[in-house]
Amino acid sequence: MSFIELYLILLKGTATAFAGLASLPVIQDALVTHRHILTAEQLNEAVVITRSTPGPVGLWVVSAGYFAAGVPGAIAGWLAMITPALLIIPTVHFAGERIEHPRVRSVLQTVVIASAGLLLAAAIPLGREALTDPATIIIAIAALVLLLTTKVEVAWVILGAAVIATAADAAGLVHHLT
Repeated sequence: MSFIELYLILLKGTATAFAGLASLPVIQDALVTHRHILTAEQLNEAVVITRSTPGPVGLWVVSAGYFAAGVPGAIAGWLAMITPALLIIPTVHFAGERIEHPRVRSVLQTVVIASAGLLLAAAIPLGREALTDPATIIIAIAALVLLLTTKVEVAWVILGAAVIATAADAAGLVHHLT
């Protein structure tokens, strides 16, 4: 796969998703399902790497690009990640002047709703890969409940989940897929 082709595939995901992980279904479809450039495990690992480090949620695209084509792929991912941000600046300026117009408000609401749907679509394959046994399911449910009902920082939930998962693994409660 050429650099430009990979960039355009990743750009399609980042430009149409409007949120970090919302681009996952688009990129998964292109690179995992149709072109078989990445495995589902590599794509999930790209997401985990990004969620485990500080920075923008959409940074996972850089890791996916790296898994697809090494350093040039990471550069393609980085360019695909920043291109929509650079293009949105004049768009926001234009919309900002017209924000009270009913059509502009309707378009913005539609983008938010579509992004929420894409995030849900991104969560389903990640859940299928990660929720492999009762321990991981309990950790996921507990994290969801904490995030929905408290103001605990996401980083603390991730750290707590990692500690609990490590302890569960040490106790032999986590089933590893190979």
